[in-house]
Amino acid sequence: MKFDTPAGPNPIDRGRVIGIPHDRIDGPAKVTGSAPYAYERHDAAPNAAYGWMVGSAIAKGRIAAMDLRAAEAAPGVLGIVTHANAGKLGKGSMNTAPLLGGPQIDHYEQAVALVIADTFENARDAAKLVRIDYAAADGKFDLAADQAKGVKPDGGDPDTAAGDFEAGFAKAAVKVDQRYTTPDQSHAMMEPHATTAAWNGDKLTLWTSNQMIAWGVGEVAKTLGIPKDNVRLVSPYIGGGFGSKLFLRADALLAALGAKQVGRPVKVALARHQIPNNTTHRPATIQRIRIGADKDGVIDAIGHEVWSGDLPGGGPETAAMQTRLLYRGPNRMTAHRLVTLNLPEGNAMRAPGEAVGLLALEVAMDELAEACGVDPVELRIRNDVQYDPEAGPQRPFSSRKLVECLRAGADHFGWAKRNPKPGQVRDGRWLVGMGVAAAFRNNLVQKSGARIGVDAKGRVIVETDMTDIGTGTYTIVAQTAAEMLGVPLDQVTVRLGDSRFPVSAGSGGQWGANSSTAGVYAAAMALRAKLAEQAGYPADQALFEDGLVKLDNKSQTLASLAGRDGLWAEDSMDYGDLDKRYAQATFGAHFCEVGVDIDTAEVRVRRMAGAFAAGRILNPKSARSQVIGAMTMGVGAALMEALDVDTRFGFFVNHDMAEYMVPVHADIPQQDVLFVDELDDKSSPMKAKGVGELGICGAGAAVANAIYNATGLRLRDYPLTIDKLLKAQAA
Repeated sequence: MKFDTPAGPNPIDRGRVIGIPHDRIDGPAKVTGSAPYAYERHDAAPNAAYGWMVGSAIAKGRIAAMDLRAAEAAPGVLGIVTHANAGKLGKGSMNTAPLLGGPQIDHYEQAVALVIADTFENARDAAKLVRIDYAAADGKFDLAADQAKGVKPDGGDPDTAAGDFEAGFAKAAVKVDQRYTTPDQSHAMMEPHATTAAWNGDKLTLWTSNQMIAWGVGEVAKTLGIPKDNVRLVSPYIGGGFGSKLFLRADALLAALGAKQVGRPVKVALARHQIPNNTTHRPATIQRIRIGADKDGVIDAIGHEVWSGDLPGGGPETAAMQTRLLYRGPNRMTAHRLVTLNLPEGNAMRAPGEAVGLLALEVAMDELAEACGVDPVELRIRNDVQYDPEAGPQRPFSSRKLVECLRAGADHFGWAKRNPKPGQVRDGRWLVGMGVAAAFRNNLVQKSGARIGVDAKGRVIVETDMTDIGTGTYTIVAQTAAEMLGVPLDQVTVRLGDSRFPVSAGSGGQWGANSSTAGVYAAAMALRAKLAEQAGYPADQALFEDGLVKLDNKSQTLASLAGRDGLWAEDSMDYGDLDKRYAQATFGAHFCEVGVDIDTAEVRVRRMAGAFAAGRILNPKSARSQVIGAMTMGVGAALMEALDVDTRFGFFVNHDMAEYMVPVHADIPQQDVLFVDELDDKSSPMKAKGVGELGICGAGAAVANAIYNATGLRLRDYPLTIDKLLKAQAA
């Protein structure tokens, strides 16, 4: 099915199952421990051996020599994989560095060996006996030190311009020109990268934790040099990813190589302390934002420049993307510059680009509001724009309810009670302040397919290689099928995460929910046509409800029409150029109240609220969970999260959950989430948009702005830790 004209009325609009809060249908399997995760496939590979990864102890250089004798002689060891015996390997197009290093080393903790043994303990202990001599080389590990060496990245649109930014900024009555920094960050998901691998002749099956099944199949085939048809990926349950599992990682490759070498299944899970340096992370940024406005705060010029680093061949953190679309201003520019660093690979983490870009932009907007003497909510409303401000009115937004979000959120939060003068509100020993920030995330759509059937009992089955990374995919896929075919939710079985199923959009970029359910919609429309034909009814007149296909006063059951063998249909949703003709994005507004201890500078988030517009909300219950989880990550980005770089040796020092700080329950107060009513008929037939990443965008800036309102201290280098507040207090 092709979606190339705005959606009209369709079966989803009935709203009997879609748009209603539902518990997750996969919840019982997860809480009872019966949901099989990648490292626990005892059913599929009961005789699996265990692999332990050995990572490089240098960040750049070469392996001079490897001595495996002691490890090979250790109890229970079955084999050791290294570059010397792995055979010829390719490199996936989505990996910046080879997943198995040697003799060249590209980054610290790059996999250089896999020790395979009969037990986990034996594999781990033998790995400590591997002796490696390195010839280390000098590397670049400090973004700030090499900022001036940043270059314009290849590909994409790293720079944009409209009007004359320099002239517009120069003549502006009010100017903001500030530098902001964000650190490297780790995904810190619950489930580590893990894979169980088994060969059957030349056929490879990987039970793995991967967000994008079809991408993974292609990358495995390319890396191992085997046909894609010989690779099967199975990933029905994923314990979180946040972008870290978008691409093939070392656990999958090493498990496949290890299973080949020892002739039996092998399971590999990266240890928590290995993950930050071995896999990927959100890169640090240096950002310069300049905004020129008139005395009433109406923007005439806005510029956003970003510097980030990555390995050779890597890409930038696109932190200026939201600045291209969020606010008005005839004179504008954005620019990204990439610095070559020899730190581990930088890549996608929840809302890549916007999450850290808004940490800077929304603080700059707060600074502009103060400089103009305009309320921060009102300033954002004055600078709303209903079309792509770079392209002009000929490219309007498909839907844009930023103003409605700002007003609804402000009313709910009690923004009118905020004292605009910083440092004036006390609650005992706490200085209290409020902050606001806009939320923005582009709405992306991807081609997505599904197969849907009705069995002889009238039960509906959906199959798609779509994944559920804890987001609620199982439930919204079931809701879509139930709505389209007129059955209760408990009459739908959903099967996900298997490369034998039709290729879906996968989980990433906030496109998963909207795109995958649109694929189910397409398959369901094809099945409706087959069922109507079986019934002898015109497909465009048949009504599907209560497990029946109806026409006027006639009806037939789904079971009778499916017959003894069942009836199936398969289709996919492909997209035309609506996203080119219309700017498509999701919007919101974050509000936060903090307390800052007057002596210790401890920051406590006291309450948060957000209002969001993201098209039709498919399942308000799971969507709320997505948003409050994202808001929590925003608090982490504002107050504590940072991978600390040892710039001497090129690695992240705090590479475990003991030292990489993330929010815990005690850090997070009540979080209120409001969804502003919206249908976007130019996004998909579901009239939905993504919501999973919107909640992190701007959340941290609202915290930062609240800290300023509480204390009068403006910090621009994240995270906003106690030491930085005390230093600013003493200045």
